[in-house]
Amino acid sequence: MELNQVDIHYLIGAICVISSALIFYTIGVWGERIQKKLKFWHIIFFLLGLLADTVGTSLMEHIAELTHLHDEIHTVTGTIAILLMFVHASWAIWTYVKGSPKAKKHFNRFSIVVWCIWLIPYLIGVYLGMHLHA
Repeated sequence: MELNQVDIHYLIGAICVISSALIFYTIGVWGERIQKKLKFWHIIFFLLGLLADTVGTSLMEHIAELTHLHDEIHTVTGTIAILLMFVHASWAIWTYVKGSPKAKKHFNRFSIVVWCIWLIPYLIGVYLGMHLHA
């Protein structure tokens, strides 16, 4: 199916927002990993990544409705990723506020797992986008 000008503009916006989610989330997760301790600014980047991913996913959902191009695996993995990002950010806030120094130090194990899972729908979306326009 061909995309019209409105679809293309939504797609460009969604790609930019989803890519910013990748940047924000990566900075937060790997910043925490490198510094070996959960800090407030990591939480800000987790939340910015979650926000950008949620907005980008909403735009992508709108494009899928306009074009009738739905991919179930992408939808399911994307939903799981957003839920995990929400749990991750919530747990990070709790750990930062109430957690022990040991909990803050070992939080990054969960962060890396969530980041890797988040990459799955991101890469599926990249693949689908390239396949659609090939």
